[in-house]
Amino acid sequence: MKNSEKPNEINAANNSSNSNKKNSAEIVKPASDAATELKELFIDSLKDIYWAENALVGALPKMAANATSASLASAIKEHHAVTQNQVARLEQVFELVGEKAEGKKCEAMAGLLKEGDSILEETVPGAVRDAGIIAASQKIEHYEIATYGTLVAFAKTLGENDAAKLLTQTLAEEKEADCLLNDVALNAVNIIAAE
Repeated sequence: MKNSEKPNEINAANNSSNSNKKNSAEIVKPASDAATELKELFIDSLKDIYWAENALVGALPKMAANATSASLASAIKEHHAVTQNQVARLEQVFELVGEKAEGKKCEAMAGLLKEGDSILEETVPGAVRDAGIIAASQKIEHYEIATYGTLVAFAKTLGENDAAKLLTQTLAEEKEADCLLNDVALNAVNIIAAE
């Protein structure tokens, strides 16, 4: 080491060259149809959650059928009806922004639903399976909460205030569903599963 170089200066230089290598390795080339404007990203995100909600409409009856807790089965059945309304509400949002309602496969929801199926296969019917169903359901709710929160922000930024109001309504419903699942878990299912 040269006398004029201090250890901190050497570390800073090494970190700088390492971060340059790392950053260049992480740059992703966009697809030919990649969004170039916020409105395009907003529409793409709407298509994503539209697919996700439709997939969830198909998956919720299976979750309810595999729940042994009456309160859990009831909560899931209730959310099934709510989710059907959310699909219709998304169709209204598409109309408000002048787009055709169509879905684009949501890899996140596909993965979460696959994980939910795995939980059913890996647990026997009863309280432990119910706890697993709640865990899988809450992961889905948290994904939806994050998605709808982002969509509301995009809609407001784009001046799509009527769309933002509809999306805010769905966001509130997703938060309510998460709270209901949490109550079922903490007040009954998890206690029974731990016994």
